[in-house]
Amino acid sequence: MVKVCQSTIIEAPVDEVWAILRDFNGHDRWHPAIAFSEIEGGEPVDVVGAVRHFRLNDGGELREQLLALSDRDRRLSYCLLEAPLPLMGYVASIRLKPVTDGNATFWEWRSEFQPPAHRRDELVRLVTEDIYQAGFAAVRNLLKRRSVGSPVETRPPQAIVAPTPPINMPHAPSRIAPGQTATTAAIVVERYGGPEELRLRDIELPPLAPNEVRIRHTVIGVNFIDVYCRTGFFDLLKPPGVPGMEAAGIIEAVGSAVSGFSAGDRVAYACPPVGAYSERRNMAPELLVHLADDITDEIAAAGLLKGVSASFLLHDVHAVKPGEIVLIHAAAGGIGQLLVQWARHLGATVIATVSSDDKARTVERLGAHHVIVYSRENFADAVMRLTGGRGADVAYDAVGNDTFAGSLAALAVRGHLVSFGQASGPIGNWDIGRFASKSLTISRPNYAHFTDTPEKLEPHVARFFQALRQGVVKVEAPTRYGLADAANAHRDLESRRTTGALVLMPRP
Repeated sequence: MVKVCQSTIIEAPVDEVWAILRDFNGHDRWHPAIAFSEIEGGEPVDVVGAVRHFRLNDGGELREQLLALSDRDRRLSYCLLEAPLPLMGYVASIRLKPVTDGNATFWEWRSEFQPPAHRRDELVRLVTEDIYQAGFAAVRNLLKRRSVGSPVETRPPQAIVAPTPPINMPHAPSRIAPGQTATTAAIVVERYGGPEELRLRDIELPPLAPNEVRIRHTVIGVNFIDVYCRTGFFDLLKPPGVPGMEAAGIIEAVGSAVSGFSAGDRVAYACPPVGAYSERRNMAPELLVHLADDITDEIAAAGLLKGVSASFLLHDVHAVKPGEIVLIHAAAGGIGQLLVQWARHLGATVIATVSSDDKARTVERLGAHHVIVYSRENFADAVMRLTGGRGADVAYDAVGNDTFAGSLAALAVRGHLVSFGQASGPIGNWDIGRFASKSLTISRPNYAHFTDTPEKLEPHVARFFQALRQGVVKVEAPTRYGLADAANAHRDLESRRTTGALVLMPRP
């Protein structure tokens, strides 16, 4: 357990400082890291047990609960319920005292938490510098503005709302006209970088080749592999280029050499080449699948890539057997939900990790035997406790940096770590000699290597659709964004604020 403490002197009366800090919903008026805040359920701000839900300026969201508050002693304490970072078991306290030889205030701020060992220094700096020091400076500035008579900015009531697709997106229509070049609206990455590099453009739509079909997308899937393409971690996209590897739609035109597909067919795909973030595109027909009437466009676009991934992760990369213990990180995410359901169906005991209680309830409904909220409990210790010290036979880890070391610690002798993503960042360099202590193995599968030919892709598609029809897995209704809002979809996905799948909706 890490314990940190800092203190400062504020040149203001203690009652004035206390009036600011005792407002459990007042951080967004003085702390520079917090965009806005609300108290859940409309509870008064000084009621013990009240939960504040606030959003950071970098997009992260937190929930904190007031544990104690004393006006007599000018003390309060609170704990962290949910956070985008692994500040496990975080409890903080604030104490004020008047300075005896002046009209000033002594302010002490203490915290304790249990970080992952490899991020200890980083998280300690975050608390002591980004939280404490920024907070001290911000309250001084707030009081200074008051002292010179400037009005302190007030905060209008706000609510935290789910993102919704924009209405009436301003962009030029796609079109085909005699003698003119066809164009389509698409999200273009001009250079590798953050979500801001996802920009809506009109691009030229090449003439249809004899061996191609033209698809009008109805729903486009958003996956973490799109983030890797945007950032350049995967070289599947060369700027300028259009990201996206999953969509459903309707065939508008068929090349002269194509057989087996006709205009009006409903189809979907989940494979390279990239280019799905567009209203229309040309595509090789051998990588398309026909959609039966019982598979909706939305379910296909939200689930096909994830379903194919779950198929080869559970059946090929590590063939899960009845009685095995399976650890699944990010279990409330799009692919995590499928892994939980499918692994349980295969007879495994499923241990799932999530970042919040809401996500825990979602994963429990999907059938996880045990759920660990990693923001307040060390998941490796919890897995060992739940398994009587044995550990998991396999860990499916798409989180990366935050969980890699813990995943290794949570494995049984001869356990298998399947590292198929890095949502929290690269795992860094590891000495594989350390794996010998438990004869561990590790896999790092690449989606394209399991799906880049029709012969490789088809069995996984068939297996996934069969699992859907048999009720082995269900795909929840995805969160929708307009095509022009792709950057916000990526921000939400990367900050792990979302549950289930995300899709982009092109213009009808």
